[in-house]
Amino acid sequence: MNKRKMLLASFGALSLTAAMPAGAAGPGTMSPAVAPSPQVDAALLAQLDARRAARGQDARFGYAVIKRHPGAQGTQIARVAHTFKGVPIFGFESVLVLDANGKIVSESDSEQRANFAKPDAAGPGADFSVVPAISSKAAIDAALASLAPLAPSARHETPPSAELIVWPALRTERVPEARDKPEAALNALDVQDVVDHFELAYLVHTRMVARDKPAYHDTVVAARDGSILAQWSMLQTVVGVGHSQYNGDVPINTTANNGKFRMIDDTRGTGGTFGAMAITNADHGTSAGDVYVNDTNTWGDGKQYVAGGSTTNANGQTAAVNAMWGLMNTYDTLKNVFNWLSLDGHNTATYIAAHVNTAYDNAYYSDTCRCMFIGDGSSFYSLGSIDVIGHEMGHGVTAATSNLTYSGESGGLNESSSDINGEAVEAYARGGGRGDGIPLTGNDWMMGKEISKTGTPLRWMYRPSKDGNSPDAWSKSIKRLDVHYSSGPNNRMFYFLAQGSSADKAGDYYSQYLVKRPAAMTGIGIDKAYRIWFNANTTKFTSSTNYADARAKMIEAAGELYGKSSREVIAVQRAYAAINVGPDVDEAAGP
Repeated sequence: MNKRKMLLASFGALSLTAAMPAGAAGPGTMSPAVAPSPQVDAALLAQLDARRAARGQDARFGYAVIKRHPGAQGTQIARVAHTFKGVPIFGFESVLVLDANGKIVSESDSEQRANFAKPDAAGPGADFSVVPAISSKAAIDAALASLAPLAPSARHETPPSAELIVWPALRTERVPEARDKPEAALNALDVQDVVDHFELAYLVHTRMVARDKPAYHDTVVAARDGSILAQWSMLQTVVGVGHSQYNGDVPINTTANNGKFRMIDDTRGTGGTFGAMAITNADHGTSAGDVYVNDTNTWGDGKQYVAGGSTTNANGQTAAVNAMWGLMNTYDTLKNVFNWLSLDGHNTATYIAAHVNTAYDNAYYSDTCRCMFIGDGSSFYSLGSIDVIGHEMGHGVTAATSNLTYSGESGGLNESSSDINGEAVEAYARGGGRGDGIPLTGNDWMMGKEISKTGTPLRWMYRPSKDGNSPDAWSKSIKRLDVHYSSGPNNRMFYFLAQGSSADKAGDYYSQYLVKRPAAMTGIGIDKAYRIWFNANTTKFTSSTNYADARAKMIEAAGELYGKSSREVIAVQRAYAAINVGPDVDEAAGP
């Protein structure tokens, strides 16, 4: 096939085929991926086994390699689950940084895992059995029965599956130093999650479609009697609408074959469903459909999709133009800033399906295909705006790395990570889509403003509470919120880290928790803030990372990139202090 570059008109000097920088693109640049193999994994497990005795653990405790992906400056990252009698303990993980020879350089544990490693920590008892009393099929049936009221007459998009796990039943308690603190004065570092007891369970994955809408859930089912221990939605969405009616005339890469043009960009990504990055036409269905094809290499009309109209004519193509431009810019942001290739770091191609369902006010990332779906909207405009697409693709990066559990505080951090990615991609694209850094300006610090018919965004990064549901700061109740709301404090943290705060108590940029000097903290710019976040999410966070753990690992990440006594480390401390996570510090002081 002959590659063609489509240019509808001029959009500044926008170039979406920039080559990878010859040298390191700055702090956080990723290394080439190392292909996993049984021999490589065995060598890593041998290193971990040698450490087990030092932790006072016997042969019942082991490790399983979950995934590998590139790290920075010649390193590789391995994520391992901790097991008991060969069964993984849910949320007990370590992130290992390995040198070029596979030797462990550093280890970052989940909070529960770190406590579990202490010599006096109680693990599953000697009589804890890993033999289930019910079958995996019975566990799946129990999960489906619990979902019947939520998803009646549903069909399976993929067959349901179940894996055996050791489930740590957690409780939240105060640390000794905060025992007498008033409830309203509690800081995120004043409480910790501890294991109350362990249960053998199944983690059941169900991916269904009900009433033409996706219904994705993970359910924890007790292996003793089939009771439901926990359940959460896995549909990683942002409510809204979008299209490249938002960006004017933009260049997109397509391929030519037999006189037709296909919306496949074979310069970005390899393998996957279509061999390269692609845009498909769901044509109001729930499946991806076929790749967009056109007789000419001019696509779309720049206007909102007309409900009930063709999805393949010029008006119907506009949603596809939006999607491709967003996909290309997100890919380029990750590649040029971090040398991170595609969603998984291994350059595996993904795709976006446009026109999903009918008048659908949503966009979502699917873990079944590692792809994205965008609707045409009803209350909103088309969901293909640049920040929304950057958000959804951000879910793919998180899924390939930290895999933050989509529930409680970790779920809020998962959503926030995608909002952060959306804002960074928006700034990069509007800054020209080239270079190895994120421009200081170009994004609006609001999620989904362009897709709103009223001009009211979905979320305000700088003041989450403006939506009426999201908190501005951490509290004990945050883990009970929907993850789109519990993301709010971390979004505000990131804004303060990048842009700084204000001392004006009546303004949107003030935090009552900043009590040191100066009253208005100083930001470090979106480029540095994004590098620190990406470093922490890809090399330190585990699936169970909460707000307190995120703060600790963000401080580590900033120290690695800019020095342990740097102003960037102080800025991270102050940004988290601004949302009631950890103490505030003077900017002139050390970390």
